[in-house]
Amino acid sequence: MRNLFQFLKSRAFFAQILLSVVVFFVLIWVVLGWLKSYTNHDEYVEVPDFSKLSTLEMKMVAEEAGLTYKILDSSNYNPEYPRFSILDQNPAPGTKVKENRRIYFTVNPSGYKEVTVPNIIQITRRNAESRLRAVGLEVERVTYIDQLGKDMVYYVKYKGKDIGEGAKLPRTSKVELVCGNGTIPGSTRIQDESPQ
Repeated sequence: MRNLFQFLKSRAFFAQILLSVVVFFVLIWVVLGWLKSYTNHDEYVEVPDFSKLSTLEMKMVAEEAGLTYKILDSSNYNPEYPRFSILDQNPAPGTKVKENRRIYFTVNPSGYKEVTVPNIIQITRRNAESRLRAVGLEVERVTYIDQLGKDMVYYVKYKGKDIGEGAKLPRTSKVELVCGNGTIPGSTRIQDESPQ
């Protein structure tokens, strides 16, 4: 026991304690330096604005900035953006991110998705218009023919051609309704010519 107390008071013991403390702090300093360089601490990349760039241009700009990317599908066509251009991105432009951060892109499709023409034959023009609007189609024009059902839809036309129920058209397409004018086909109107 006496030898232990003498050792604890000796210079060798204090030298080993001091050496252990120095090695501990040097080791901490090396590990922190390695982590700082490994994680690129305080090194950020500003996310560019990719809106309206084509996918090819987006890839070049992302690689130049040291960013990775993932393209997400989009079903909502925006006519104000070129086809296959960037509609949206996450994170937003100007955000500071680490190098190799993944940026998520929503791409404008080639056009509006197709919708199915509903059955609107033999219903009123008003009901037909509301059914067409509900699926995303627009009535561009209404023409009338000699048919007994006044304002009853007899035909639907798209770009001058008759189309039927179940036809596929791009959303926001404009169609023509051919409706009856309330006159029996081939009948002649008799005018009252009696004196008054």
